[in-house]
Amino acid sequence: MLQVCLNGARSRAQCAHLPVTPQQLAAAARDAVAAGAQDIHLHPKDRGGEDTLQSTAVAAALTAVRAAVPGIPVGVTTGAWATPDPEARAAQVRSWTVLPDHASVNWHEDGATEVATALLDQGVGIEAGIFSGTPAAQRFLNWPESHRVLRVLAEITDTGPRTAVHTAAGLLDELRPATTSPVLLHGADEAAWPILRLAASRGLDTRIGLEDTLRLPDGTPARTNADLIHAADKIIRQACGQSR
Repeated sequence: MLQVCLNGARSRAQCAHLPVTPQQLAAAARDAVAAGAQDIHLHPKDRGGEDTLQSTAVAAALTAVRAAVPGIPVGVTTGAWATPDPEARAAQVRSWTVLPDHASVNWHEDGATEVATALLDQGVGIEAGIFSGTPAAQRFLNWPESHRVLRVLAEITDTGPRTAVHTAAGLLDELRPATTSPVLLHGADEAAWPILRLAASRGLDTRIGLEDTLRLPDGTPARTNADLIHAADKIIRQACGQSR
């Protein structure tokens, strides 16, 4: 499965063409799905362009994107940077009136289990975010409900193009007890493409988008999420011995 991560916690200052509004997210999602994306991850934004878990913003983003790409699963973040207080963050999740198909929960953050429980109670799939270089893997594996997640996100924080692959292999080994759940492996910045190639070679789910990198595999700036998805789709097909 190839997921597109449309915007992340980035701002327009970092990327002038970053999709921020519901309408921009919808247009970006439509183009990314046409390019080969099979799943969507996005960060709802407030009027100032900052990540928010506020119910009306989540509803607006999900409604617009679903109208643009009916039938494609759409997920959102629950990152602690949007609402640092764990209890308030879980309460926001419970206040959502339009529910995503899935939501990522970062297991190194305080309140991860409370947020995950709130999602499970509402029937929302959980993407368990396991950051390399943190205690997240063991915390997640110790959670009694770990078997109920939709997938595990193996998130490589090492951005070194050479060292990140070794870091990823180590994290995948650490997560081996959780292999009953699908694993989505991805990297960031300079390591985004090496990690995507590793995921493709291992037959793992992966993702790409303006959240993860602003550059194409050859180092040139990416104009859109669709450009990144098109490049990723080509890499994955080559790894699988397929062609368009």
